[in-house]
Amino acid sequence: MADTDPIGLPAGTRIERADLVTFDRRELDCILNLYGRMVALGEWRDYAIDFTRERAVFSIFRRAAEVPIYRVEKDPRLARRQGAYTVVSQTGLILKRGHELARVLAVLEKPLRAVN
Repeated sequence: MADTDPIGLPAGTRIERADLVTFDRRELDCILNLYGRMVALGEWRDYAIDFTRERAVFSIFRRAAEVPIYRVEKDPRLARRQGAYTVVSQTGLILKRGHELARVLAVLEKPLRAVN
């Protein structure tokens, strides 16, 4: 088995951080705020973050051994058209796409229930 670096490239492959699409601190704060609330409700259990040259992906899992139930993606190539942010379901269905991360993440919010 060949050695790989932390992002899965073959050993010796040189890639600059500037070449990777990442979430900035504000974006991560927004995503992790929602993630923390959903963990507290017992809905979500684990996450993974991937950075590639084309997009940054925050994957959300119900259990660690499963496929992600949701993916929050940032693709700067779509920023001028549909918007850079997308929420994708487990089946690949695009639930929401837009220019503002908070509005896109709103599709994952649990509706408030009335307590009698």
